[in-house]
Amino acid sequence: EPTVQAAAHFGQSLAALHRSGAHAFGAPWAGFHGSAPMDNTLSSDPWHEWYSQRRLLPYLRLSVDRGALGQAEARRVDRVVSALDSGWDEPPARLHGDLWPGNLLWGADRQCWLVDPAAHGGHRETDLGYLRLWGGAPHLDRIIAAYQEVWPLAEGWQERVPVHQLSMYLLHTALFGEAFASGVRGTLAACPG
Repeated sequence: EPTVQAAAHFGQSLAALHRSGAHAFGAPWAGFHGSAPMDNTLSSDPWHEWYSQRRLLPYLRLSVDRGALGQAEARRVDRVVSALDSGWDEPPARLHGDLWPGNLLWGADRQCWLVDPAAHGGHRETDLGYLRLWGGAPHLDRIIAAYQEVWPLAEGWQERVPVHQLSMYLLHTALFGEAFASGVRGTLAACPG
């Protein structure tokens, strides 16, 4: 059973992981999310360019090619990509990369154990945005508060969460079809652009 204390410890540990940094965005190995390829090509480009080209647009193309999303959604994702700018950029953080609540195991030792990583250098807000998906992690407010005790988040991070979540919704639409299309649409409605 997750406890508030375990959540706080996890938040602090996650901030320390992120703060340890990465040499670049991406990773030196190819990856997969399920059966979908994950382009981890290392890049020193700004985060917003890397994220658009390696996460958003590839999963959008797969979703459209498989008939799960239409041209209206594609145009809206293109507007979101165009709205991303250097104001979003931070140095690469070391990410879990697939940190949705199902990949948190709360142990009898009152620790939170992370499973099924898709580790890469990325934006730390991506891991935090994923923790809010599908019902959210238990004691999420305490996780975030403890995280910020170690490494405060930039102002406005809450408004950026939908952009970080969009890649996961696009991935799930590419993998599982129209069942996740409403999640894409709802997330797009909350994104800038």
